Amino acid sequence: MTLRLHNTLTGTKDVFEPLDDSHVRMYTCGPTVWNFAHIGNLRAFLFYDLLRRHLQVAGFRVTHVMNITDIDDRILDQAMHAGTTIAEYTKPYAEAFLADMKTLRAQPAEQYPRATEHIEEMIRMISTLLERGNAYVADGDVYFRIASFPRYGELSHLDREGLRAGVRVARGGRGQKGSARPAHGGEAPPIRQDRYDKESVSDFALWKKSQPVDEEIGAAWDAPFGKGRPGWHIECSAMSKRYLGDTLDIHAGGVDLMFPHHENEIAQSEAANHRQFSRFWLHSEHLADATGEKMSKSAGGFTTLRDLLAAGHDPIAIRFFLIANAHYRSRVRLSDEALHAAGEQVRRLQDFARRLQQPVAPKDGGRLAERVAEVRHAYREALDDDLNLPQGMGHVFDLLREANAALDSGGVGEAAARELLLLMADVDAHVDVVTARDMALAGEVEQLIAQREAARKARDFATADRIRDELRARGIALEDSKEGVRWRRIAKV
Repeated sequence: MTLRLHNTLTGTKDVFEPLDDSHVRMYTCGPTVWNFAHIGNLRAFLFYDLLRRHLQVAGFRVTHVMNITDIDDRILDQAMHAGTTIAEYTKPYAEAFLADMKTLRAQPAEQYPRATEHIEEMIRMISTLLERGNAYVADGDVYFRIASFPRYGELSHLDREGLRAGVRVARGGRGQKGSARPAHGGEAPPIRQDRYDKESVSDFALWKKSQPVDEEIGAAWDAPFGKGRPGWHIECSAMSKRYLGDTLDIHAGGVDLMFPHHENEIAQSEAANHRQFSRFWLHSEHLADATGEKMSKSAGGFTTLRDLLAAGHDPIAIRFFLIANAHYRSRVRLSDEALHAAGEQVRRLQDFARRLQQPVAPKDGGRLAERVAEVRHAYREALDDDLNLPQGMGHVFDLLREANAALDSGGVGEAAARELLLLMADVDAHVDVVTARDMALAGEVEQLIAQREAARKARDFATADRIRDELRARGIALEDSKEGVRWRRIAKV
């Protein structure tokens, strides 16, 4: 099968093949650890996980680098007001991000480079840009000269004439990233003019001259062009080069990072390295809040994973909602109803997988095995078509109705069961929720079942009923059968 991905650079679905026949070098934009990641951030991070997993399914070895931005204007402001260093301020948020990713069953990246640990690489790249005339110093700050890079704007399809004074300015900090989404082929929307002394209003900061407070909070470094700190955009260019080389196979991020961040990355990387920066660019859409607006920390209204867990939502259901509820390039709205629906879908998948562990008939009834093989092919085709997991899961859930009916009537034989198990393995390679079990919970449930059975044998039916009711209230239903007591997840009472 052929994998096709929507490449923002070309605006089309392109056949994906890495530079190396079997090795994919992928860089994705990670969190800025000035606060907890919100669910909208986590949707993008789980999109990276889905992409990584399908590349592995397709037979590639993946080296995935996701940066952690631990220095930017907001971090400096927060650390200053908290009376602490940026390292001390960001530490709990960086740890929380990694914990969130583990809770949501995301595969870890091979590297999580932190900006403050790669200042030397940034200084070297800035020095190269200065030597080649792509950058200049103005009042202690260093700026990239956009006029020196004629291809600027190709990724976001900007009209270069739109980059006129007072229309677009790219500051080195991260505070305006959400305000810079371009209209494809049209003029860039206006944002505020930079206050610094620059050759062109469109030039962006590579290095910012340090202020007295910067040294107090550990945010100032010596450089040949003056003591200071890096701008946001140079961080990703330097770190991706350090771990993946001059040319990436894939660079991914949220759609709000397309301009100016990714556009600036291309300009400074290709000007410094004289090679194409990334062959494929993938961008995921926003998660909307209950009002339909983009979720944003800077706007003050956002929901964290901790908020959803405290409200009783299963992290596995949250994962399934974020990656399978809508295509990654479509906006989706967060709601309790949508999360509950995702939890029910996960329950159906898990219950069906458990049913397949039971004995089946020696021979199949009808052509179920052929039908399952067709669905496996359709599922893989959907994922190969720009990671269309929602379409793939639609095929799977349609089949589950048929297969459950066949199991009920004894029409599932060894051949069909084998194909069904392969299908569930295909699905779980992406969603990782089918066989996902909290082992501590499983052990606790089995222990309570044993206590209930002991109570029933002692004719202590009050205790047996109490255990059953307690489990049901926690979302666990017990089913008595000839083979013993089985349990399954249900909606919590």
